[in-house]
Amino acid sequence: MSDPEPCRIKHEDTEQQIDLIEEYEEIKEEEHHVKIEDNHLQTDGILKKKNKNCFTCTQCGQCCEGKANLKIHMRIHTGEKPFTCTQCGKSFSQSSSLNKHMMIHTGDRPYTCTQCGKSFGQSSNLSKHMLIHTGEKPFTCTQCGKSFSQSSNLNLHMKIHTGEKPYTCTQCGKSFSQSSNLNLHMLTHTGEKPFTCTHCGKSFSQLSNLNQHMKIHTGIREHMCFECEKTFITARELKRHQRSHTARVYR
Repeated sequence: MSDPEPCRIKHEDTEQQIDLIEEYEEIKEEEHHVKIEDNHLQTDGILKKKNKNCFTCTQCGQCCEGKANLKIHMRIHTGEKPFTCTQCGKSFSQSSSLNKHMMIHTGDRPYTCTQCGKSFGQSSNLSKHMLIHTGEKPFTCTQCGKSFSQSSNLNLHMKIHTGEKPYTCTQCGKSFSQSSNLNLHMLTHTGEKPFTCTHCGKSFSQLSNLNQHMKIHTGIREHMCFECEKTFITARELKRHQRSHTARVYR
C-alpha cells in the first residue's frame, strides 16, 4: 500500500505479536531439554534427577538444566512477569525479553538484510527473514509432506491432522486450534472493532478486513479474471464476474 499509515493500530498490533513470539522463543532457547529418566526424587515440588544439573517441572514434565532455567520455565505456568518496561508498562518474564522489547521504543534495528535492506532488532528474525529470499522450508510435516520455513508454522499445521482445538470460547463453547483465532472470535461477542480506517473512519473487528477495505481507497486490483483479464478489488467481485462467463456457456 502506498499509504504509510493505513491503520492506527496496525504497527502496534504487529509489534506486540512479534514481541510475544520473541519472548516465547527466548524461553525455549534458554531452556535445555534433557530426556526424563527413571529414579527421580521429589523435593519441594521439583522432580530432581540423580544428575544434579537436571530439574524437572512437576506441572508439565519438562526437564531443564539448572535451577535458573527451571525458574524461568516455571513463569510459563505462574504467569510471573517481574521485568517491566518504564516506557509503556508492559511486563516480561525475562530481562532479555525486556531488552529486546525496548528496541520498539528506541527504534534500534542493527541486523540488516543484504538482499533487500530490511532491518531487524534481532539476529534470529533476520535469519527467519532470509528464508523468504532463499525459499528454504526445512520443517516438513510427516503426515502430508507439506514444508514450512518456521517450526511454529509446522506446529500450527499439525493441529489440522490431530484435530486439536485447545482454545475454547467461554461464551458459546466454540473451540479453536490457535489462541489468535479465539481472540478474533471473541470480538463477535463483545462487538469491539479495534481496527479503524484512517481514510473514512470505518472500523473493523479484524485486521484482514481492514486491509481488504483499504483497497477501495488505494485502488489496488489484485484479483484478475483469466478469461478476459479484467481485474477486481476483492475475490468476491471476481467470483461474481466469473459467473457471467459460465452463464454464456450454457445459453
